[in-house]
Amino acid sequence: MASGSGPVSALWTEINRCGQNGDFTRALKAVNKILHENKDDVTALRCKIVCLIQNGGFKEALNVMNTHTKSLTSDLIGFEKAYCEYRLNRVEHALKTIQGIPEQTDKLKELYGQVLYRLERYDECLAVYKDMIRNSQDDYEEERKTNLSAVLAAQSTWESTSAEDLGLPENSYELCYNAACFLIGQGQLSQGMQKLQKAEELCRKSLAEDSDVTEEDVDAELAIIHSQMAYVMQLQGRTEDALQLYNQVIKLKPSDVGLLAVTANNIITINKDQNVFDSKKKVKLTSAEGVEHKLAKKQLQAIEINKALLAMYTNQADQCNKMLASLQTQNPEHPRPVLIKVAQLCREKQHNKAIELLQVRIQTHREQTERHVTKACDILKSLEEIKYKPGMLSALVTMYTHEEDIDSAIDVFTQAIQYYQSEQPGAAIHLSLVREAANYKLKYGRKKEATSDLEQLWKQNTNDVHTLAQLISAYSLVDQDKAKALSKHLPSPDTMSFNVDVDELENSHGATYIRKKAAKVVGESQPKEPGPEDIKKKKKKKKGKLPKNYDPKSTPDPERWLPMRERSYYRGKKKGKRKEQVGRGTQGATSGGSAELDASKSASSPPTSPRPGSGTGTAASNAVPPRQQKPAAAGATRKKAPQKKKKGGKGGW
Repeated sequence: MASGSGPVSALWTEINRCGQNGDFTRALKAVNKILHENKDDVTALRCKIVCLIQNGGFKEALNVMNTHTKSLTSDLIGFEKAYCEYRLNRVEHALKTIQGIPEQTDKLKELYGQVLYRLERYDECLAVYKDMIRNSQDDYEEERKTNLSAVLAAQSTWESTSAEDLGLPENSYELCYNAACFLIGQGQLSQGMQKLQKAEELCRKSLAEDSDVTEEDVDAELAIIHSQMAYVMQLQGRTEDALQLYNQVIKLKPSDVGLLAVTANNIITINKDQNVFDSKKKVKLTSAEGVEHKLAKKQLQAIEINKALLAMYTNQADQCNKMLASLQTQNPEHPRPVLIKVAQLCREKQHNKAIELLQVRIQTHREQTERHVTKACDILKSLEEIKYKPGMLSALVTMYTHEEDIDSAIDVFTQAIQYYQSEQPGAAIHLSLVREAANYKLKYGRKKEATSDLEQLWKQNTNDVHTLAQLISAYSLVDQDKAKALSKHLPSPDTMSFNVDVDELENSHGATYIRKKAAKVVGESQPKEPGPEDIKKKKKKKKGKLPKNYDPKSTPDPERWLPMRERSYYRGKKKGKRKEQVGRGTQGATSGGSAELDASKSASSPPTSPRPGSGTGTAASNAVPPRQQKPAAAGATRKKAPQKKKKGGKGGW
């Protein structure tokens, strides 16, 4: 214990006065002076721990406790240690510390409830607060009821089981807000919105009583209520109103990082694959420091899933795959990361891999998939506001049919028919449901159950022959006497005949089979034998014209129909230098064979080309025929070839 001497006594007086005034910084200085004299003073150590906690030094306080474990036992500082661990987000350690304390005081139970809430052990937390409200008599009853309502709201939102409504009062805006969250978790959106509006009114009224509160303070306090209002609007399909309210909350820049993260995440879900630039700005708010300690596990998981979707929409495949791998490691049973992976593979045109991934998921989680369908049906049936809407009924019947639970599907029809029988008897939707129920029962062999629905329809319209035929068909397998009695109401064949043009019907666009028309016979006379006038004259084919030099004895060229370039004997046009070419040498010079070109010197020279009547031509001499001679063009210019020029070449053209 501390000594009662003068200097130390004055220090204790200083500590007592500072503690009453709330000046824990000055009190800590006085405590340190006492510990300087006696470092093992238990009272001084406890005072130091309290001063550090009041100043927010939770880590320093925990270090003091861990350093003096022999003198500071758990029965002395157990609560302070658990509180420091709780504030440092070491929730599991705080739980162990609380469970190790022998005496459970009221303040320790309060802390125990907070720890259980952070660990999302809502059933145990609910029991703790119920016990405290039942057995405590102090000024903190309203705070405990507020915490209890928060537990009920979380249980309704995050757990599949329906939470219990304890009928707590709603005389404060905190209680009213928690009651609204409870209703929203139950799917009662309209009632939840009304509670939120009431909470906003109570908040404004309570803050208006404080003259020091500014309008900015009021807006900051209302931010969480407005964000929840926007969430309800989003669920109701009013996305434009929700987006506007979300952005108002973001502009206020509230100090609660959890509220900012949830609001930004919801904006991203509205943007989807549009306005990606805005989503990339908002996603930074979801990664602020300390967010993981402010939100529930399912909230954090939803944020990570939306981050992966945003990465997919922005074509960041590697980042998307890393996020999905992390999500699957954390919760391998969750189906959504697998679905996002499938979507990513489809965007990459890897459809076969996507199909394989889905098949593996179905095979490994078959029981879970079936359980999810039944669970989804239960959730849909719990939505009282839209329980009997046609779309909801169709979804329920489809899912029950997929699960081969025909009885449950028929129960859905029965309950819906009973509802519309009492609310809108004889209305179009009522009769339509009765007919769909009858057709469904007939389809799955429940003919006896279908007879009551068909009778109800037929009584509404006795002229409905189709319904009557269905009813007779159903009774024929159940009660033949009843079927015979009903068959008397069928119209006679004469009244059922219709003036139908069969030919016109067969020639219509909808006919799938058209019989061949027989030739029309005029009268009953036998067909006449065709006479010479009935036989059509055959047209004579004109003989093709032959060329003038045609020789029937010669064999025609089998390749004559082909273009010249495609014939086998075509050698192409000769290019380059030719021997004995006219005009070779200097201008005006002639070749040595010029004498042979003189026709006057060879009077009896034979023709160089074959005559039209001859089969083969005679061989020509080396002389070039006159028509193939090319006169020397003095002014012509030759195009240069792409090859290199030859050396020493002079003269030319």
